[in-house]
Parts: sequence; structure tokens; C-alpha cells
Amino acid sequence: MFFLNKNIDCPLNYDNLPLSTPLSELSYTVFDTETTGFQVEKDDRLIEIGAVKVRGFEVIEDKQFQTYVNPNRHISQEITELTSITNEIVCDAPQALEAMYRFFDFIAETNSTCFVGHYVNFDMLVLKSELKREKLTYRKYKSLDTLNLIGFLAPAYDIRDLERYAMAFNTRIYPRHSAIGDALTTAYLFVELLLQLYDRGIHTLGDLSRVNGQ
Repeated sequence: MFFLNKNIDCPLNYDNLPLSTPLSELSYTVFDTETTGFQVEKDDRLIEIGAVKVRGFEVIEDKQFQTYVNPNRHISQEITELTSITNEIVCDAPQALEAMYRFFDFIAETNSTCFVGHYVNFDMLVLKSELKREKLTYRKYKSLDTLNLIGFLAPAYDIRDLERYAMAFNTRIYPRHSAIGDALTTAYLFVELLLQLYDRGIHTLGDLSRVNGQ
């Protein structure tokens, strides 16, 4: 548990690493979420978390995390058709807070530097919104967005869709609108982006942080 005055400290090691740390020595938690809809600050809820570890320039496929989440509300037919997640699948799944604690344990176990996602701000908003419902705050997190890295490498690209980017960069594509599938697709895209960034002189954690913050 990471309670401290109703704050949850993120079990990432970004703040403990010098900015001169080489990319080859960094680990990341690449993750994705599925929800009942896009209004996650209001009525929509988390229904799945999927994540995989990346170390250096390699996806560590045997270090995965996946859990369904009971949203305590009905999942629409539209969302079921999109994600294949049914009300029956989530009825015995853990509640959001328990699922997130399991996820945070995975992050700690994999010694991750930071989160990585495709349009990661939405996934972070999902987690923060669920914590807010429990009157908790998530702090001290660091995230990288593949959209920012693509914007640095190929600023003319503006397609946003994960699968189309994976096709454009010739990386693996896993089943869409599954949190673990999208996390794996994002992880392989991220590794390819890291390799291209390295070729352009982005060699350290500090370099990568500057690119992400452009």
C-alpha cells in the first residue's frame, strides 16, 4: 500500500535516477485501460487494465499484467462490441481500487522508470478519477506518450490511431480495444520509436524527457 495523508505515492523510480542514465538501463511500464465510455471524470468507469514491461530496447513479454475491473454499473452493448468485455466477465472482478493496487505492485516489481502509453493522458485520467472517487490522490508519477515521440520523429503525422501508427512504423499489432492487446502494440511501437530516437542522438533519460515534453 502507498497511503500517505490520502495520497498514493507512485512506485516509479524516475526521481531516483540521474538524467544521465542511458536508455539501455531504463525499464518502463507500458499500459492501457478500457472503460465503459469516455466520460471518466463523471459516470464512466474502469473495466480493464493491461500492462507489459519494456527494458532498454526490448519488450519483456513474460512480464505482463492484466485484470478486469468491476465498474459497478452496466456495460453497454456498444462497449461490449468494441472491447468484448461483458457484464458477466466483470461481475466477479476486483473493484477499481483493489485492481489498481495490484497494478501498482506490478510497477514496483518491474522497477519501472515511468509509465508509457498511447495518448497516455487519458489512461492517467482514468486512474486518477477512480482514486478521486475513493478520496485519494495519485502523485509523483511520470509518463511518456508515444504521440509526443512520434511528433518529434515525424511531425507531419497526425493520424493518432494506434494501429495505423503501428502499421506506419512496421511494428507488431495485437488485438485492438483489449487493454493488454493495446499495451503490447504500444510497447512494440515504443521500442521502435526509442531505436529511432537513439539514432538521432537521444541517448539518456534526460534527452528522452526533453523530447516527451516538447
